[in-house]
Amino acid sequence: MRILMLASSFPKWPGETTAPFLEEIAAGVAARGHAVTLLLPFHPELRRDVEVRGVRLRPFRYAPHPALNLWGYAQALLRDTQIKRRVLLVAPFAVAATLGAVARELATARATGQPYALVQAHWVLPNGPPAALPAALLGTPLVVSLHGSDIYLAERHWALALAAAGTFRTAASVTACSSDLRRRAVLLGAHPARSRVIPYGVDVQQFRPDPTARAAVRAELGLAEGVPLVVGLGRLVAKKGFGVLLDAWPLVLRTHPEAMLAIGGYGDLREALAQQVARLGLTQRVCFPGQLERTRAANYVAAADLFALPIVRDGVDGLPNVLLEAMGAGRPIVASRVAGVPDVLDDGIHGLLVPERDPLALAAAIGRLLDDLGLAARLGAAARARVTEELTWGHAAARFEAAFVAATAGA
Repeated sequence: MRILMLASSFPKWPGETTAPFLEEIAAGVAARGHAVTLLLPFHPELRRDVEVRGVRLRPFRYAPHPALNLWGYAQALLRDTQIKRRVLLVAPFAVAATLGAVARELATARATGQPYALVQAHWVLPNGPPAALPAALLGTPLVVSLHGSDIYLAERHWALALAAAGTFRTAASVTACSSDLRRRAVLLGAHPARSRVIPYGVDVQQFRPDPTARAAVRAELGLAEGVPLVVGLGRLVAKKGFGVLLDAWPLVLRTHPEAMLAIGGYGDLREALAQQVARLGLTQRVCFPGQLERTRAANYVAAADLFALPIVRDGVDGLPNVLLEAMGAGRPIVASRVAGVPDVLDDGIHGLLVPERDPLALAAAIGRLLDDLGLAARLGAAARARVTEELTWGHAAARFEAAFVAATAGA
């Protein structure tokens, strides 16, 4: 099957952390024997080969001036909750260029006698409408895949809601990375019978229990063996809830005064979080190692005595990749009961779930696992077993393939 994918984010170089799930989805589908072409907007830092892991990359230009290369690659949203003003300036150019790129690719393939079997648009906004029109004109089935921020924005502006609803009406299939996201999409107009949940996956060879990585990271941070290390990873934006984790940390330190908290990532809230650390007097017990490329991120996850995922409903997080990565590494996890987290992590079986925005509950759960190493080990082992059996990228690719077959069959 020839598949044309359209995305607005992709790792800009091998190991870079912008939407790594996009690379894994595309490569996983290609590994199942399908010919995959991925259209994506140009970025001045994009340093990838023409073909990546069996996927043909086709970047297209859209900006009338280099200063307006702002489309995609996690650049469009301020703190993941609102569109940046400069992005609104470039939006008409980007949408038109996207539509043209999809139309040219579909038409060229058809003219050469090798038409695409379907188009997969990642994110209903902004990619759904410019993919839907040429796909409909050429009679090519459309699959729309939802990742979180697209639904969040559609829920908050009537014009964007109409654009999403119009796209859903033309889609042969809609996939969502969590049941929560699918439910929201249905409320916006996605057809229930043509909508399905396909959770992300994890590379269980890269994210695994690794004593060597644990020792290296602890040495890097200057931590003696036995000093508890709690790790949180993600972009430093509102929805990740790191401010809540910092509010909980003084409560953790009351019973574990030597514990260290490492928050890895980059984003608009970096300075605000640093100021919060100083205000709470946590400078010696919190560190920010910065943006971690994939190998280093895997090392930090493996080094953690406990992984914290305090996400909140402030911008939609569909299914955080870092959750699956921590499960793959066999780490005990404390996470908020929001978004797609309960889909993959059962409370008391694979980790502990707490209410969002509740520093007291978060601190209590962290303290419980730091105190009960036996429970922590059992939860981590169960989490590792679940991803190995159900949630690898190979499992995800097979589920996407099933959605593609249903879309092309009109099911």
